[in-house]
Amino acid sequence: MEAIPLIADDIHDDRPKRLPAGRKADLAAYVSQVGQVTVGMVAERYGVSIDTIRRDLDQLDAEGAVIRTHGGAVSAAAGSRDSGLDVRLRLQPQEKEIIGSLASTLVEDGSVIMINAGTTTLALARHLSNRRDLTIATNNLRIPAEISPSAFRDLYIFGGSVRTITQATTGPVSFQVGPNNTEVDIHTDLALIAVGAVSATHGYSTSNLGDAAMMTDMMKRSKRVAILADSSKFGRRLFGQVSGLEGADYFVTDSIPPDDLVEALQQNGVQLVTPSNQPPMLLN
Repeated sequence: MEAIPLIADDIHDDRPKRLPAGRKADLAAYVSQVGQVTVGMVAERYGVSIDTIRRDLDQLDAEGAVIRTHGGAVSAAAGSRDSGLDVRLRLQPQEKEIIGSLASTLVEDGSVIMINAGTTTLALARHLSNRRDLTIATNNLRIPAEISPSAFRDLYIFGGSVRTITQATTGPVSFQVGPNNTEVDIHTDLALIAVGAVSATHGYSTSNLGDAAMMTDMMKRSKRVAILADSSKFGRRLFGQVSGLEGADYFVTDSIPPDDLVEALQQNGVQLVTPSNQPPMLLN
């Protein structure tokens, strides 16, 4: 009997053979289980080439099963927690652009605004390109690179400790000026605050206590407050409480929330702003 030659891809230890579709399904489940993987570790696990795993992860990312990152992937569930900015930029990008566009309609020329950290507020900054003479105070270190220079007159970054995972500062909502470092109290026309979760019973929350305290302070120092959150945040509660629903004047999102949240927003005097429910023209 003539011997059948073996090729490299046929030689595995005791790993079972898998069709590509089966491998990808198993890979999606594995990433979901462990939360984060590298291309190298997955290639070794399945006994295939790194290029093959890259293609698998790219396809799973396109299907929304995982979130592709540099050198690997994370589960979609892990990406919704306190993940790095590179991961969160991949989550709901279209929804965030919708929210950014809607929220920008609440900002008037010449107004003083505060913007907190987050990828949703980065989308907002991009949509402020047609505004003029804004004064902006933010803890978002990425805002200066995202916003058009023609949109603002003054742009201030809050001091404090830097959280590299979010590329933002956490600290007091105030500025120190002059040779004696005199603390200046500030107040703004509008605070635009992106949160990690919104609940009909528990209000607005985020994953980090320092961020939560800073967001709460921003809200207290503004005449009006707009909360920004995409539909994946509905019905959730995270570790750091920001405020109850009544702490905002507007809730800006990409789709109509569940009935219980809509009713709770109405009861607390919060105007819902969605693509089908545009905000009114604002008065000076």
